[in-house]
Amino acid sequence: MENKNMSDIIEEHIKELLANEDIIEIKRAELANQFNCVPSQINYVINTRFTIPKGYRVESKRGGGGYIRIVKVKLIQYKTKLCEEIPEMISNGLTESEAFAILNELHDNDIITLRERHLLQAAFKLNGISRSSEERLLRSNMMIAIIERLTYKEREELR
Repeated sequence: MENKNMSDIIEEHIKELLANEDIIEIKRAELANQFNCVPSQINYVINTRFTIPKGYRVESKRGGGGYIRIVKVKLIQYKTKLCEEIPEMISNGLTESEAFAILNELHDNDIITLRERHLLQAAFKLNGISRSSEERLLRSNMMIAIIERLTYKEREELR
């Protein structure tokens, strides 16, 4: 049997909630109590495992009536907004795993083919380049160019 850490268990629970709904609202403190952990553990899971590249948008409201809303998004819903939203979110840099997550979403939503995904994953590995901020910025610029081109293709297809 696989030994799961607390972050994996929390992620699994949230994904189970999202299995039946495209939008859920949770209270960080209540979830922390449920899993007997600190609220920052909930923040960590949400900030690292429920991101736009992984197919989720997170909104939060702080305060007494505060909540965290997690929305399952499909990139296909945002085809016309790809040029606006994703580049804005990745402009400060993109890790290899984040790039792969975006490519997986593009493939899962039939925006790119499996072959295109594999070719782009090879390009995003950036072999021989150190894991620096320059590498993350290069990867981000490459992804932005790809997304812009995908958007142009869609516009051409609409004519």
